[in-house]
Amino acid sequence: MPPRPAENQITVTDADLLRLGPVLEQHGASANARAVDALEAELQRAKVVPQRAVPSDVVTMNSELIYEDLDTGERRTIKIVYPHDADAAAGKISVLAPIGCALLGLSVGQSISWPLPSGRTRRVRVVELTYQPEAAGDYER
Repeated sequence: MPPRPAENQITVTDADLLRLGPVLEQHGASANARAVDALEAELQRAKVVPQRAVPSDVVTMNSELIYEDLDTGERRTIKIVYPHDADAAAGKISVLAPIGCALLGLSVGQSISWPLPSGRTRRVRVVELTYQPEAAGDYER
């Protein structure tokens, strides 16, 4: 998957970057190699900020948010999680899933077009951040 266009700046916390390193190593040679490459590309171009200084409207790991599919108008509430915590039926979406990778680091109101494994492109927008660990003072997640 190609990286996002430069105009869609993303922000990642230093703590999330540190915690995602082992995830990339663990899954790099697996069936998720393509997803790992996409996430790695995103992290390389991200603006990295201290965990305690991240704006409260940025999607970080373990954030809960509402996003909208701009093609269908459908809205969905999800939580971006590490792969071992993923449970799609419960709305816990892995950061290695295309939508998880696409939404990580976006701010409320930002949108992105993201290629899916099927070859289609999905256009999504962050509507609301209902929970961000850093804004809630939860720095140990």
